[in-house]
Order: sequence, then C-alpha cells, then structure tokens
Amino acid sequence: MTTGAVSGTTDDPSETTGTTGTPVPECPAGEVACDGDVALTCDEDGNIIESIRCPEVCVPTLGCVLCVPGTDVCDGPVSKHCRADGLGMVESLCDPLQGLVCEPETGRCVGHCASDALDASYIGCDYYPTVTPNIVDASFNFAVAVSNTTDEPAQITITRDDQVLDTFEVGPGDVEVAPLPWVDALKDPKASGIVQAGAYRLRSDRPVSVYQYSPLEYDKRQQFSYSNDASLLLPTNVWGAATRVIARNTFGALPGAYVVVARLDGTVVEVTPSKTGAPVLPGGGIGADGHGQVLLNAGDVLLVISGVAGGTPDQADLTGTLVSASAPVQVIGAHACTNVPFDKQACDHLEESNLPLQNLATGYYLTTPLVKPPQKPAAKKARMIRIVATAEATTLTYDPPQPGAPTMLEKPGDYAEFTSSQDFWIGASARIAVAEYMLGQKAGGDTGDPALTIAVPPELFRTTYAVHAPTNYESNYVNVIAPTGAPVTVDGLVVPEPGWTAIGNTGWSVARLPLSNKGDGDHLLSCPQPFGVQVYGYGQYTSYWYPGGLNLAPL
Repeated sequence: MTTGAVSGTTDDPSETTGTTGTPVPECPAGEVACDGDVALTCDEDGNIIESIRCPEVCVPTLGCVLCVPGTDVCDGPVSKHCRADGLGMVESLCDPLQGLVCEPETGRCVGHCASDALDASYIGCDYYPTVTPNIVDASFNFAVAVSNTTDEPAQITITRDDQVLDTFEVGPGDVEVAPLPWVDALKDPKASGIVQAGAYRLRSDRPVSVYQYSPLEYDKRQQFSYSNDASLLLPTNVWGAATRVIARNTFGALPGAYVVVARLDGTVVEVTPSKTGAPVLPGGGIGADGHGQVLLNAGDVLLVISGVAGGTPDQADLTGTLVSASAPVQVIGAHACTNVPFDKQACDHLEESNLPLQNLATGYYLTTPLVKPPQKPAAKKARMIRIVATAEATTLTYDPPQPGAPTMLEKPGDYAEFTSSQDFWIGASARIAVAEYMLGQKAGGDTGDPALTIAVPPELFRTTYAVHAPTNYESNYVNVIAPTGAPVTVDGLVVPEPGWTAIGNTGWSVARLPLSNKGDGDHLLSCPQPFGVQVYGYGQYTSYWYPGGLNLAPL
C-alpha cells in the first residue's frame, strides 16, 4: 500500500507527473527514487511499487533521511555535518580558542586553524601535553615550548579539566616557554591506571609547533636535574587509531611506560602486549598480562607501566605493544629512568611521541649524534638503535652494512637492537618503527646520558622546520639529513659543503651542526627539497633528543 500518490499516466515516462506536478524521475530498477519529498520504491522492472512522503527529506538511493549527506549548517558556534547515511548530524564546536567561527554560507568552521586550512604536519592548533613517569626532583619544571612561525601573533590558552591555567601570546617568529605543574599520578605512579583529565590541553588561534620538556631545566640554581628528555608533540588533527609502542626495559624497580590520551569522549582503547610486554603493574582495566580494554573521555590518560620479569637486563619491556582505539589517540612511550646500555651509568628519563602505524614506512636514514664535553672537541658518539616489526617475517637490510645488526623480525611487535657509531640507511620488507637511544655518560663521550628519539621516514620530510633547543644546556645540536648537494639553510645561513658526510651509497648526506645558546633557543631550517631534522642537547649526566618535525599524511 502506498502513502503517497503519483498522478497521471502516459506511455511516455517524460510526460508522467508526480505529486509535485513535475515529471516523475525515472524509477531505477530495485532502487529508491525521489519525487520532491516523496520516496519512490522501484521494482526490478522499474515500476513504482510504493511511495512514502518523507518527514524531512528524500535522497535518491537512500530514501527518507534526516538530512542530505555531506551538507553543513551552523547552529550558533556549532557546525553540523550530515553523516554519509543521512541519518544524523555530526556536531563540531568552532572553538573560539582556536580562532574559529561558523560561517553561515557554508555551515563550516573557518579560520587559520580550521581543518580545511591545516596541513597534516607537526604544526597545528590543538595539543595535549602529558606528564610521563620521571624520578626528577619536582623543583624542576615540566614545561612546554610554543613556537610561532606565522607572520601574526598567536594567542595561546592552556587548560586542564576545562580550567584555564595560562594564557599568553607568542609573537611572529618567536618562542615562549610555559612551565606547568607536575601531575603526580603520572610522574610518580605506583601502578597502571586511568588518570581522569590527566593531560593538559594547549590551544592556539594560529598554527604553532609544541615541544614538551620533562623537565625543562638542566641546571637550576647550580643544582642539576640529571633526568631529562623532550618530546615533539603532535596536534590532534594528525593522531592515529593504531600505534606500536616504543619504550624500554624495566630497570631495577624503575618502569618503562606509555601513556594514551583521548581527544573524544567515549574513546575505547584496547592494548595487546608484545611477547615482551608483560608483566605490567596492573590497574585501570589493564591486567598483569598486559591486556586490557578501557574507556577514555577527552583529556583522560591511560598510563601503563612495566613490572619486573627478571633477567639482566629485565625482560619486561612494553616495546611492541599494540594500542588500538575507536578514535584517534596520542601515544607517548617513556621510561622513569634507565641506563643505556643497562650496565653503563647513569640512568635518565626517556620519552617521545610514537608514530601511528599509518605513518610508519619501510626505510629510514639514521645518523650518529655529536657530543661536546666541556673543554674538549666535539666528537661522534655511538647510539643504540631499536627496530620494531609491524608484520610477520620482516627482513632488514643496511647501507652501509652494520655488523651485528638484525636481519629478520619474526612477528608483529617483535623488536631487536644494536649499537652503531655509523650513519646508515635501514630498509625493510614491511613497515617498521625505529628508535634511537643516546648512551649513558659512562659509555663514552664525557657528557650526556640516555635520551630517546623516533626516526622519521623520508616520505614525511619537510622543506621547513621551526625547532627549539633550551639554552641552559652545555651544548645543543641538530642533525640535518638531506639529498647530497641540497642547499640547506639554518637560521638563514647555508650549511657549507665541508660540513656534510655521505650516508653510504644512498645519495643522501648528514650535517651535524651546533645550535647557539646566545638567542632564545628558536631556530629555523629550510631547503627547496624535503629533508630531515633531529634536535638534541647535553649536560652532565643528562640529555634530550627529539625529531625536529614531520609531515603526517598516511603512507
């Protein structure tokens, strides 16, 4: 039985009129057509067998729906986007703290920080700085550095649990550092767990880059922190839903760790340990075997810390654990304080943002850091490389060859590591994640200590970088990785030809360059061709290391 009527009949379909008095559209066989707001159900011969007047709107093939898929409307400061099935609207606040307004003509959020205006890179407008376990004395400051490379001032707002903690302006081309209180439940945890509203939220009305320092200072009132590292933070628009963790083994009673931060309420996070990913200290829905599923709201933090499995080094290592979520999340791998290697002093804090699986690749350039101990010339220092598999039977190759380096990883989540003082290319038969660890001061070099960085694949290299290097360290450096002969500039000066070293037979080279402590710590690097950047610094028994930036389009 029909609830609407199609009036008029004729042998010529083009002369058939419908309820609106206009020609009835051709009835696709076995589908739904629309005559105004009337849905027409068609049989296999193209005959109309039912007509229903829609309460809202009719869309061809979908029939009666609540809205036209893909359309947008404004409801005050909220942009409502019709779902692909037409059965509801997805609401997005045009956040005034990100300088966004809803444009009535398009129904979409507009502004410098609108999704349509942002590149998929480390430069964005919405970040979640997050404390990770660290034994450092709380008199040293957890802090963020905000760098603005636009030609307009950026207004910054930092909140936690919707409470405004700080507001400030970062001028064009400037950097501002903002200390933030430690979150004790994350800094000094006793077990794994969920810390509600445990993350800070940093928003800007202009695209900026953000780095977190744990802690910021190396030397404070002639007291040394001894346990530092830094992380490049990724803005929320490039987070991913699946990540393999990179951390490090339990060291004595000091745990490896990872934190997972949600940006949407109702985010379901499931963690699946690698073969080394247990035991963990259970809590918050995570079992001692490393498995668990938890529910996070925006700003909530899931902290997982490793237990004691025994062995030398301890066999408990969260590296390779798979974090899967129902919505994009931030994952930071960390350690409270560890030796690298385990038998060389001294222990230091580790942390770094882990790349989502979608941003991993099958090849990376890896370059040796330079160290400059007091009263001695700078020299290269070996570092430890850790490789994590994402697929079965992953084969590995090197240019130039690396003695003692692994050639095969059997299972997803498996890892292997080795120490090298060379620059080289690593290639793989499937996507891999790669980390580099500075060695402890007693492992050579007379300065520095363990720090963690994540390797960036060349597919994600950029042509410009804005980076920050704290000026209170004894020395800061940048490793620049570029096609041989490419004209890279650092703070406006071209890197001279004698400063480059070839990386095997790859056609790429590396330059290890000091960064001056005379300015504010902000530096600009550029090149007509995409290139890579790693930033690091040293003090006595401490150091930091992070990737200078990257694009994050899925590979």
